[in-house]
Amino acid sequence: MNTNNLFRIEKDSLGKVRIPKKAYWGVNTQRAIENFPISGLYPHKEYVFSTVIIKKAAVMANRAFDLLDEKLFQAITTACDEILNGKFSDQFIVDPYQAGAGTSHHMNINEVIANRANEILGAPLGSYTYIHPNNHVNMSQSTNDVIPCAVRITALTIIPDLLSVLNYLEKLLSRKTKDFRKIIKSGRTHLQDALPITLGQEFSAYHKSIILDINRISESKQYLLRVGIGGTAVGTGINTPPGYQDMIMKNLVNLTRLPLIKSDNLFESMQNTSDLLFFSSSLRNISQTLIRIGNDLRLLSSGPKTGLSEISLPDVQQGSSIMPGKVNPSIIEMMTMVCFQIIGFDQTILLSSMSGQLELNVMLPLVAHNLISQIKILTNAVNMFNNKCLKGIKANEDTCRYWLDRSSGIAAILNPYLGYDKTIELVKISLKTGKSLKDSAVEKGFIPKDTANRLFRLKHLTKPNLQK
Repeated sequence: MNTNNLFRIEKDSLGKVRIPKKAYWGVNTQRAIENFPISGLYPHKEYVFSTVIIKKAAVMANRAFDLLDEKLFQAITTACDEILNGKFSDQFIVDPYQAGAGTSHHMNINEVIANRANEILGAPLGSYTYIHPNNHVNMSQSTNDVIPCAVRITALTIIPDLLSVLNYLEKLLSRKTKDFRKIIKSGRTHLQDALPITLGQEFSAYHKSIILDINRISESKQYLLRVGIGGTAVGTGINTPPGYQDMIMKNLVNLTRLPLIKSDNLFESMQNTSDLLFFSSSLRNISQTLIRIGNDLRLLSSGPKTGLSEISLPDVQQGSSIMPGKVNPSIIEMMTMVCFQIIGFDQTILLSSMSGQLELNVMLPLVAHNLISQIKILTNAVNMFNNKCLKGIKANEDTCRYWLDRSSGIAAILNPYLGYDKTIELVKISLKTGKSLKDSAVEKGFIPKDTANRLFRLKHLTKPNLQK
């Protein structure tokens, strides 16, 4: 078989490279494919789209400053629009673990746009007869201002889906708080018996925690709106015409429909990834909240015969290959693993953020991949948790009462009447005899029966109870 029919030859300053003949990428992308076969992962499509949108905004600005003629402008714009409509998705193939700063991903975008634009103008792939990936598609740009901008736009594009599932999570927790408000159960601290609480009060804590975390995400999102496009290589805006930054910003706002804000210090925007880290940390925070809530729900639903079994989770799949009838809290287990991963991503973003030197942070490809992955997997995990777990949680009221009647933590309500030391004596009697605290207190003459009935009245056990 003649392989010459399957490949074309392109060259750069390092020499010649063989590229699949029908590929829209070029020599820089091919070298990245050969240099970085690391994870088998491809760039997120939203990240590709965001980068292409910047290319379109740039070519519009360059045309407005008469740096490109109409023919080239139309060809590049058409190529961008085709990609944004879903074509050529198989041409963006650079591994996220790649050359620093994101040059490999960036040139993949530049080369695909250039080759498609040349094809539109009648030139063969790889010829760059009319349009060059660096000279034309990358005009007035650098990897160093395009990639940070693309990461921000990508995040801002997919955050609404995350906030949507989190807001639904908040509504479901609010609903459960109301549904369970009259179910009194034993509280537990240190995993030991504690004073009574309602199941609704327990869920109200989860509800409030999620509200606070949503607020933190919404606040940190605002910092992503400030973009440093127009700084080119080091923040000076070299190789751009005066007024270019304002023009490309206007184009980006129109194309993305995002209220993007022009950076007032392009040098800082190129060096500093703190805004991305700040947002990542808000995802870390809500992840630890979700882990904690998930741990509680697994404890509360443990059993069904030898655990707490105060709530029941919806059955979603068989839980064992050897134990018939076993059903596990699989959705919560999945969500917990996702949250662990998000915390790991955040730690990596922290390390990447502190590893920038002088005018650039070269770890941006890793920051980009992790931040986008964080948002997407958290969105999917919470969506599944909402619909396949939380929505269907039911309270086992009889079991809650069973454990409440046997709790030694309820003894604290006797402190104001018997004193701490005497109440300890009563607790020991109750534990030894197996009788309830109420019955033990009456039988041993600690308090009269009518007083015991009043003190142990359930509706008085979960709110301030002392009277003058």
